[in-house]
Amino acid sequence: MEESGSKAENLTFEQLAELRQQTEAIAGFLRNRLQTNLETLRPLFAPRRLLGKYIDRKEDVAGSEKAVARVREKFAELCGEPFFLTPELDDDLFTLIDNRPELYPWEYTYEAKGEGEPRRLTITSPVRWVLTYGSGYTLSQIRQALADKHDHRRDHIRQFVVNALVMHLLLAKYPGIGQLLSDLQYQVQTDKCPGLGMVPFVTVGACLPSFRPADDLILKATRFSGVSDFVELIDIEAVHTLQNLLKPRIEELLR
Repeated sequence: MEESGSKAENLTFEQLAELRQQTEAIAGFLRNRLQTNLETLRPLFAPRRLLGKYIDRKEDVAGSEKAVARVREKFAELCGEPFFLTPELDDDLFTLIDNRPELYPWEYTYEAKGEGEPRRLTITSPVRWVLTYGSGYTLSQIRQALADKHDHRRDHIRQFVVNALVMHLLLAKYPGIGQLLSDLQYQVQTDKCPGLGMVPFVTVGACLPSFRPADDLILKATRFSGVSDFVELIDIEAVHTLQNLLKPRIEELLR
């Protein structure tokens, strides 16, 4: 995400509407392309490649016991605040890991300041996603569940954390997966998700940057919509400097 700069400061409310439409179209195209790529590469993300017999009793993978021990160790370090889970993990939990990677939009909390009281908002990136395995909670749902301490499923939270750890360790064991995604012009990195402790989340970014408009404009837009959520805007100017095979397709979307 690009911090608010001159183009963000000079953006008008009328221009915001057009940029929103363009952002939605391009973000949908980029996400669909990434999902198609991930579906093609799905065998590479199979958790049994890391956990072996803990996923499939017939599958004996070298290093699987060490990998499971590492998951248990990291989980014990992370199970405290904000999750407040017991550190023990049953072997059955590993068999529940889905074989298909899931994408969740990258989110963070931002305090927009303008006239009156500051407002805390949930900001979503249109060009960056968390890559993990599906569970009972999406990324957005787990953030909401942790905010409401009296209304959440601990088993869903436990599975969510374990899934993120397994994805992180899988890409660490097989760095060629990350290299392949980089060759497809994605930015793969590990980051901490605000509000979710020190869990290492694998994130995948598209080839275009996004930015957050000036606070006054964000506040005006969220008050108009009546919600406390805002999606960053894709930097349309950056499309014209793309040097890859996506440029013609994205330029077509802009027309």
